[in-house]
Amino acid sequence: MFDIIGKKWFYFLFSGLIIIPGLFSLILWGIKPSIDFTGGTLVEVQSSKFKAGALGASSSEEIKKIVELEKIEISSIQKSGEDTFLLRFKSFEKDQNQKLQEEFKKQFGEVRELRFETVGPTIGKETEENAFKSVVLASLAIITYITLAFRKIPKPYSSIKFGICAVVALIHDVLVIVGLFSIFGHFFKVEVDSLFITALLTIMGFSVHDTIVVFDRIRENLKKMPDLSFTQVVNESIIQTLARSLSTSLTVIFTLFALLLFGGESIRWFVVALLIGITSGTYSSIFNAAPLLVVWEEWGKEKIKLD
Repeated sequence: MFDIIGKKWFYFLFSGLIIIPGLFSLILWGIKPSIDFTGGTLVEVQSSKFKAGALGASSSEEIKKIVELEKIEISSIQKSGEDTFLLRFKSFEKDQNQKLQEEFKKQFGEVRELRFETVGPTIGKETEENAFKSVVLASLAIITYITLAFRKIPKPYSSIKFGICAVVALIHDVLVIVGLFSIFGHFFKVEVDSLFITALLTIMGFSVHDTIVVFDRIRENLKKMPDLSFTQVVNESIIQTLARSLSTSLTVIFTLFALLLFGGESIRWFVVALLIGITSGTYSSIFNAAPLLVVWEEWGKEKIKLD
């Protein structure tokens, strides 16, 4: 029989090695917010002249020169497709956009405007606050639900411990994905938008779902295997649910890989966030949540002995 619980400190160490670089990145650089949070204007333009080889590698420089000649403050210019660029402005009016589009057509010929979105600073701030509230409320709701769902667990085990351990595993997944996107933002200029929050909440739900499957098997086995120690029951429960958890996660991961390959630029980083989160959620449910429950129970027994 695999001794998963016996290697719990190795799994905790591995999680720490994944999370710590992201935490340092968050402290040093933070995350790169999109206009969804900061306010501003997003313009996406497309032209055959933007394609590789048409104007060489200077397409973004040419665009930047035109914007600067029009005396418009621009935040970033990012290639979003083979012949497409995404322009982000801090403050941008419609008449300025019309002049800019005219200048683009003079320089590049036929230029299509694919997107023009403006978000005010008030809406951006409200989006940021709502995102934070969503994560906090979801965490509290999960603890409450698991505590109530596991209230009939055999004594002396406490259902609230199951709820808290599930949320700790969930926080692990949130830290992994936010930390990695902080690194992506610093080195690859990847911005965090409202789709990222959607991905984060989806990952939280998936992570808890996987954890509950393991915890539910532990609850059943505590009744079926009264002669085994809590550590042995948890280890056996993880092994029994391992194949199911991996099968479910791999099905989702294969689908997400297909979306990553064929879904287009607009959802690329959303899919990347889901891929990272689903992988982390599967790992934390098996190798963090249940082992953490064992550590807590062992610590409680040691405390009773000392008292």
